[in-house]
Amino acid sequence: MSTREGSLDAPTRHPIDWRSPSYDDPASLEKELARVFDICHGCRRCVNLCAAFPTLFDLVDSAASGELDTVSRADFAKVVDNCYLCDMCFMTKCPYVPPHAWNVDFPHLMLRAKAADFRRTGGRRRDRILSSTDALGSLAGIPVVTQAANAIQRSAPGRRVLEAALGVDRKAWRPALAARKFRSSARPESTFPAVNGERTPGKVALFSTCYVNYNEPGIGHDLLKVLHHNRVPVVIVEKEACCGMPKLELGDLQGVARLKDINVPRLAPLARQGYAIVSAVPSCTLMFKQELPLLFSGDDDVLTVAGAFWDPFEYLAARRRDGLLRTDFARKLGRVSYHVPCHGRVQNIGRKTEEVLKSMPGTEVNTVERCSGHAGTWGVKKEFHATAMKIGGPVFRAMSEPNPDFISSDCQLAGHHIEQGIGELAKDGTPAPKLAHPITLVRMAYGLD
Repeated sequence: MSTREGSLDAPTRHPIDWRSPSYDDPASLEKELARVFDICHGCRRCVNLCAAFPTLFDLVDSAASGELDTVSRADFAKVVDNCYLCDMCFMTKCPYVPPHAWNVDFPHLMLRAKAADFRRTGGRRRDRILSSTDALGSLAGIPVVTQAANAIQRSAPGRRVLEAALGVDRKAWRPALAARKFRSSARPESTFPAVNGERTPGKVALFSTCYVNYNEPGIGHDLLKVLHHNRVPVVIVEKEACCGMPKLELGDLQGVARLKDINVPRLAPLARQGYAIVSAVPSCTLMFKQELPLLFSGDDDVLTVAGAFWDPFEYLAARRRDGLLRTDFARKLGRVSYHVPCHGRVQNIGRKTEEVLKSMPGTEVNTVERCSGHAGTWGVKKEFHATAMKIGGPVFRAMSEPNPDFISSDCQLAGHHIEQGIGELAKDGTPAPKLAHPITLVRMAYGLD
């Protein structure tokens, strides 16, 4: 068997030809879904990853022939709906990814199916609203509106209304709006001198992200404090918009393109000026590193931005290897249960957050590398929330068993989901360990206010 026919070469992703007329052609799409589903049915290595594969295998096993040929094509949508594009099947399980001759890229096939459905139907109102993060976040920082919106989210009657009106499960954790947006209160420092021995970029452009800007600005402020403490000059990216990941997960590729056209012209000059572009949300970093280059493979600015994007701990770990990360840690953190989110794993950067946390004296790290089940907006939807909690069950147990002082995830949404799950496991009323973003833990370890 040659390497081209087998899977001895490194996995590769093909550019996504989403503007081609055949991309969402119903007959072509159905044929490809059937081809890939039949391969997956014969393999079944991914049965424990998420709900998409058990859904597919149950459809096959209950079909008249016990094979895919007697599965109703209308039921293919049930598999697509249960995929939240975590990419873990492609990255960790599937033996048939390109360059294998079978050319299986399950997540991007699911994206194609979602895009075809969105183009045909325009999507559900609930999903359009949840994926419009800038519109939702525009309410943040307006005192009366923010207080009222947060009060509704906290109250049982308000949650019932949201469930009835938008299909957001009343039991699911949802982020509150910040009293003050990060971008309006951030004070970056840009005057530190260059340091001898720098091999990593010596200056950072911070892409704040919707979540940090509108919901938890403290994460952004903590990242600024850590960078300032390490004498790294920082600028805030001007007039940014959502990275586009929520629109991608919905299949709204035109929406992704519109957001790309806002962000990339602002980011590309920073990349060419030698800035490391950093965001504190793994999904946002992945969007610029991987998804946009595959969707817009001929756009030089997109590729330039992708090459300049860094996960914050990828950046800090690189500075540490260069001997440029300060080690004057003033506080011991004790036991930390740290969760590696899927969109961090698929960046192929290794466990950089774990590396930095373990370098801090008095910090014991229990690392859990498994899907939490939250998956962006997917896990808060009424039809999927119970499944999201079930998927996260092994993570909740593994994170809570060491009786940690802190639980932490690079994805703060996953962190809150895990916090909720651990709380539900504590039947004796034991309080859940404190949730803190990893960058907040670093700020605390430095003893910074």
